[in-house]
Order: sequence, then C-alpha cells, then structure tokens
Amino acid sequence: MHRTKKAEGARKAATGNVGQRSSPGRGMREQSGSQERKTCSAPSTSQTLALKPQPRPSDRLNPKTIDPFNIRSRVPSAFAAIYSKGGIPCRLVHGSIRHTLQWDSHPATLQFDPLLINLAEGLKETRHPYTFISQEGFKELLSVEGAAQKTLPLLPRLVPVLKSALAHSDDEVFRRGLNALVQLSAVVGFWLNGHLKHLLSSLSKRQMSKKFKEQTTEALQKLEQYGGKESLTIIKAKIPTYSSISS
Repeated sequence: MHRTKKAEGARKAATGNVGQRSSPGRGMREQSGSQERKTCSAPSTSQTLALKPQPRPSDRLNPKTIDPFNIRSRVPSAFAAIYSKGGIPCRLVHGSIRHTLQWDSHPATLQFDPLLINLAEGLKETRHPYTFISQEGFKELLSVEGAAQKTLPLLPRLVPVLKSALAHSDDEVFRRGLNALVQLSAVVGFWLNGHLKHLLSSLSKRQMSKKFKEQTTEALQKLEQYGGKESLTIIKAKIPTYSSISS
C-alpha cells in the first residue's frame, strides 16, 4: 500500500515535468514574438532615413532668405513694417547697372513729417532692399526744392535717430548714418549746430579707428564748411585732434 502511493506520486510528478517540457513550440513562439516587438520598437537605419525629408535639387536654386522659424525674421523692424503698409511712397527699380527709386508722387509734393524721420530710421536696416530704399530715399527727399524749410522743424526728432545709426555696431549702418548727417548739414547749415554735440561722440570713437579715420575727418570738415565758425568750436571741444579745413 505504501509503495503504491509512492509510485503514484512519482508518476504524477513525472507527468507534470513532461507537460512543462512538452511545449517547445510555445517557447519558440514567445521568443519569436519578443523579437518582433523589438523590431517594431526600433526602426532600422534605412527606415529612419526614409522618414526624414530629403533635399530637393531646386533647394540649391531657390535658397531661403528668411528663416520662418527664426523669431527675429517673423518680427519686422519698424521701417519694414511701415514700408509693407505703404508708408514709404516709393519702390525699388532694379537696373542692369544701378538701382533706382520710383516715387508714387514727386518728392517735392510729399510731406516730410513723418516720411523723412521714417527714412532715417531705415538707415539702421541691414537687409536688402530696405538698406537701399532708406538711404536713397533720404538723400532724394533732402534734394528737393524747399527741403530746408520742411526739415528744420523736424531736427529735434531727426537728430536722435541719426545718432542711433552713428552708434550702431554695424559698419555699413554707421557709413549710411555718416552720409545722411553730411547731407542734412548741407541742407540746414548752421541750424544743425545746436544739435551737433549730441552727434559727435559716435564720430569721435570711430575716428580713433584707422578704418574710419579718413571718412570721419572728411565728414567733420563738411560739417564745419556748412556750419561755419560756430561748428568748428563745437567740433574742437569734442574732438581736440580734429584738423580744421582752415588750418
């Protein structure tokens, strides 16, 4: 009786072990399923490359000039915003040799306030076509008959804008500001003397550079020429090393 129970227990244990060992297909299926899950979760290198947008041949012919994802490119400058809304009544005409401006009306018939100030603001631009439109528009507006009478009331607002261009870190912006200052002096003459000291600090800093020494000296001599003896006194007080045209 005791032996019979032992034999029956041994038989049941053997049967259970056989049941556990008798499903090799199940183990293979589990291993295969695990490999499939790994394959799905980790795409191959070729699949990854296929998901990325491939460059087109036309991209080389039509490069992007403004990055739409760049915050600065999405926010236009004050001058660009005014120009896009039609606040600058002229447009750029591309020529084979040089560019020109085409005005909606003759500049002599236009109101200088606030057009001249807006063009002066545009001198700080660093992107085409705003760079050309601002400097050429400023020059052409000041060249019309009666420009002095229209410009004099604007000097208190115009000078700070020019000062900002002269203090700009970009060399081309400084050059445009310097040219605009000389053009303004030629129009208003000694009337600029009362504002001159506010503009000379930036010129003094640039004159210490070999790159701009000649340009700033020529500009200062023009200011002296148009502003008279009073302008020389103001210039000398701010820039003692200045060489007068009369010396």
